[in-house]
Formats: sequence, C-alpha cells, structure tokens
Amino acid sequence: MQLILYSKPGCHLCEALEAKLRQLNEANSGLAFDLEIRDITRNADWFERYQYEVPVLCRYEATTGTEAALPRFSPRASTATVGSQLKQWLT
Repeated sequence: MQLILYSKPGCHLCEALEAKLRQLNEANSGLAFDLEIRDITRNADWFERYQYEVPVLCRYEATTGTEAALPRFSPRASTATVGSQLKQWLT
C-alpha cells in the first residue's frame, strides 16, 4: 500500500505526522505501507489544492491510479492512535 503525505517545509504539523508515520513503519506495527512525501511548494497544482490544509494524507490506489484523502488526524494524536486509526481506514 502507498500513502502520500502532502507537506511543506517548516510546517510543524507536517513534520509531526511524518515522524509518527515513519515510527509506525519502522516498528512493524502491523501496517505495511510505502510513504511518499510531496512538498507542495514544488508543484503549483499541489500548492493550489493543499496550501491551507497541510498535512494531507492520501491513500494511493495503484489499480485505478487515483488518490483518496484520509480523514485528518488530531495534532495531539499519539503514534498509537494514528496507527489504530490508519488500520481502521485502510482495511
């Protein structure tokens, strides 16, 4: 499974979510995913779409070539909570 995190430099919310996702991936938490970080400042379309909403986490569907945004996480959510919610949303 592939997840895409739309982010921008200097965004502490983006950095915190990225760190939690990397922890989950490294901890063999039962979630297997590839994480792609997309810097919205490097693509005008991404910037236009997400400039006021980052971080945005999407699930990429390889079979259809489409992305689906996942519900937002609370910035205060623990790594365990993020993992639990991801398991619910991705199964």
